[in-house]
Amino acid sequence: MHFSQRAQSITPFLAMEFGKHAAALEAQGHHVVKLNLGEPDFGAPPAVLAELQRVAQQQALPYTGALGLPALREAIAGFYQSTHGVQVSPEQVVVTAGASAALLLVTAALVDPGDEVLVGDPSYPCNRQFLSGFGADVRLVPTDAASRFQLDLAAVQRHWSARTTGLMVATPSNPTGTSVPASELKAICDWARQHDAWRIVDEIYLNLSDGDALGHPAQTVLAFDPDAIVINSFSKYFGMTGWRLGWAVVPEAMVPVMERLAQNYYICAPTPAQLAALACFTPESIAVCEARKQEFAARRALVLEGLAQARLSVPVLPDGAFYVYIDVSPTGLDAMRFCQQALQEAHVALTPGHDFGRCSAASHVRLSYAASRDVLQEGLQRLQRFVTSLK
Repeated sequence: MHFSQRAQSITPFLAMEFGKHAAALEAQGHHVVKLNLGEPDFGAPPAVLAELQRVAQQQALPYTGALGLPALREAIAGFYQSTHGVQVSPEQVVVTAGASAALLLVTAALVDPGDEVLVGDPSYPCNRQFLSGFGADVRLVPTDAASRFQLDLAAVQRHWSARTTGLMVATPSNPTGTSVPASELKAICDWARQHDAWRIVDEIYLNLSDGDALGHPAQTVLAFDPDAIVINSFSKYFGMTGWRLGWAVVPEAMVPVMERLAQNYYICAPTPAQLAALACFTPESIAVCEARKQEFAARRALVLEGLAQARLSVPVLPDGAFYVYIDVSPTGLDAMRFCQQALQEAHVALTPGHDFGRCSAASHVRLSYAASRDVLQEGLQRLQRFVTSLK
């Protein structure tokens, strides 16, 4: 059987691969601390679970429109107004089967073979795989600790070419948990717009960002670039990973294109998940999510302290999401070997930087603190003993 070049060129998602190896160790009777996946341990807010139980009693759960339930699109638009003070038309909101489906539609709508697209390195691997899958020439732009492992205007300008048609920014970022300052993001978007290039901004972790000094929430890119294309999800802030529900906010002219693509690619997002997700936007559910956000901040502090005790360096402190990007080069191991040995010897699953790009891949490892404090404490103690054994 002959497989496509697309299928042959795609690389494994190492976070999932290490999860598979962790499961094999568990099957052998070992207890593995899994800090490799960005999956919140909380689950959906209680009101959402209750609504799903009610919805499940309905006999008919037909397809919704390809763009999503009108009521859910309105609720998402209202969330931007109430949380970020930004007015978004419900008509611009496209409800999707997870953020991955949102990126699928957006990429299919924008990318032609040979288009050059700028993406920061390191970055979430699936984002660039979608772009490459539709024929884009993905140009990975190296970043470092000085730019918080994020794109900045200077880097964008250095790597821009006559073939550049768009760029993708994730803020906060997976794997680093770091954000692009709003002023810098505005400058990047202004530059791209001046050069007639589209901007995709992955805001999946936006509502898990630290607020400013006055306690105001982090700004969405839509506050200063209303024509940017935003990707978001119910998976992280709302804790609904397995529900496979996300959304995109797109310019109005793009909505009919997104609708046609969704109709053909997957018909619609899951109806039960859409109906239950309406309960995400009640004051009760928002309060639950905000309390969980504070818990993530406490977990971050715990992890940073534990890593310092293990003499593992975090070059840039995260300010959002639930990831820490660790420099393991002082241990004498590269990232892949560090993760392999940590799993086999300490039974702690992490993700090597090779998942996220090239420029810091060999020296950095991602740790997810989406697990409970007890699990994190156990994992950190095991890592401390593991690193000590290396020395």
